[in-house]
Amino acid sequence: MFSVGELVVYPAQGVGKVERIEEQDVGGAMTNLYIVRILTNNVTLMVPVNNACSVGLRPVCGSEQGQEILNFLSDRSDFTGYSGQNWNRRYREYSEKLKSKDIIDVAYVLKELFLISRDKELSFGERRLLEQSMGLISMELSYALNVDQSQAKSKVEALFSDILSPAVQPEKNVE
Repeated sequence: MFSVGELVVYPAQGVGKVERIEEQDVGGAMTNLYIVRILTNNVTLMVPVNNACSVGLRPVCGSEQGQEILNFLSDRSDFTGYSGQNWNRRYREYSEKLKSKDIIDVAYVLKELFLISRDKELSFGERRLLEQSMGLISMELSYALNVDQSQAKSKVEALFSDILSPAVQPEKNVE
C-alpha cells in the first residue's frame, strides 16, 4: 500500500505523487482510490487501491537499481540488431514494453533504439518512442540517483556518446 506524498511510477506515464487516498462510488460499489498526479504533465490518475499492483503502479526505484539500469544501458552484449525485423512488429513490441511495470523493459526500448540509430536513421515513430523512453528513464533515474532530470538524461546520453550525432550530444561544461 502506498501512502500520501509517496512517489510512485505509473507505466507509460512516469513518476507521480500520491496526493490522497479517497473513497468513491464506482459502478455502485464504494472503492478506495489513489489519486496520483504525474509530475511531468500534471495529469491526475485515479487508481483503485485493490488493483494498483496489477496495473503496474510501483515505487520509484532506489539508487542501487538506478545504477543497475545505467549498467544495463551500457552493456551492449545482448543487442542482436533489428536484422530487418518488420518496423510495425518492433513498434508494437516497444509500445508494450513502455507500458510495462518493469523499468528494465523501458530501458530495453531506449537501448535498442539508440543502438538501431547507429545503423540507420530512425523513423518519426521510432524517434518518438526514443523520446518517450528517455523521458521515462531520465525522470525515474533523477529521483533514484537524486539528481536533476537533465543530469540523469546526460548520464544516459553519455553512455551512447559514440552513437549520438554532434547535434544530439549532451552539452559539455567548459570551465
